[in-house]
Amino acid sequence: MLIMIWFMFFGVLCVAACLWGLRRMTRDLAREAEARLPPRGDFIDTSSGRLHYVDVGRGPPLVLIHGLGGQLQHFTYALIEALGNDFRVIAIDRPGSGYSAPTDDRRAHLACQAQALHEAWQALGVERPLVVGHSMGGAVALTLALEYPKEVAGLALLAPLVAQVSDVPPAMRLLAIRSPRWRRWMAETLAIPLTRVTSRQALAQVFAPEAVPADYATRGGGLLALRPQAFHAASTDLAMLEHDLPRQVPRYAALGVPLGVMFGSHDRILEPALHIETLQRQRPEMFVHVEPEAGHMLPIMRPEATVTFIRRMAARAWPSSY
Repeated sequence: MLIMIWFMFFGVLCVAACLWGLRRMTRDLAREAEARLPPRGDFIDTSSGRLHYVDVGRGPPLVLIHGLGGQLQHFTYALIEALGNDFRVIAIDRPGSGYSAPTDDRRAHLACQAQALHEAWQALGVERPLVVGHSMGGAVALTLALEYPKEVAGLALLAPLVAQVSDVPPAMRLLAIRSPRWRRWMAETLAIPLTRVTSRQALAQVFAPEAVPADYATRGGGLLALRPQAFHAASTDLAMLEHDLPRQVPRYAALGVPLGVMFGSHDRILEPALHIETLQRQRPEMFVHVEPEAGHMLPIMRPEATVTFIRRMAARAWPSSY
């Protein structure tokens, strides 16, 4: 009996030591990532908490919204410099992402994220921007146009998440956690060490068929994924999309702004046909561009074609200016 009690006690100690070690590793990885990639923009307060953003250039306004698990450096990597000469370009870390304030189940809903972004651009004195959304950022952009139809000049959607998908892409399955408590526990213990181990394979799937850029970890902000807040926000976003997207799809017919979609023909994260056709059924006149041989990460891998697409949608959003 004493031996059994001793083994149980020893087992509890081992588990506790492992958890302590995982938490410490998580904190160390997060501190290292933040030291190497500190905030590069400014902050603004909204009802969903403080948002981190960069604001460059002059001209008609563009608001850039990144995707699931991303942050604004997906746009500063190549797009902002190319657009800043002709537009005022504002890229924002969505609630919970990058250096914006942590989120929760309520603030992660599409409508709440849209409200926070709308509040941010209003506080910055922006009127009727062209909203550019990449991946999940496309779903948020669509919500903005539905909720604030008179305050959005148009939508330029890059590989957008438009409809509910039947399966989570393999690169994102670690994020698929419905329980808020389990999600938080994972973020603080196992998720970041696991992300470090599996990130090369996951990124290869996200960027496929193209190779991950050698400087993505720093220039593209990839290191910021090694923070518990980043995992928690992405996992929460994914859980809320399961509720929000089915309700949003039937509303697309009410979209009253110029609308364009760009996809890579070889996107392995979102199926181009599904998301293009979901919108086309309700907005058959929308502009569609499919970039040959391209994958999901259009803002980073195909910046020239992406800039051309955005400029084309800007001409539709503000025809009198072109």
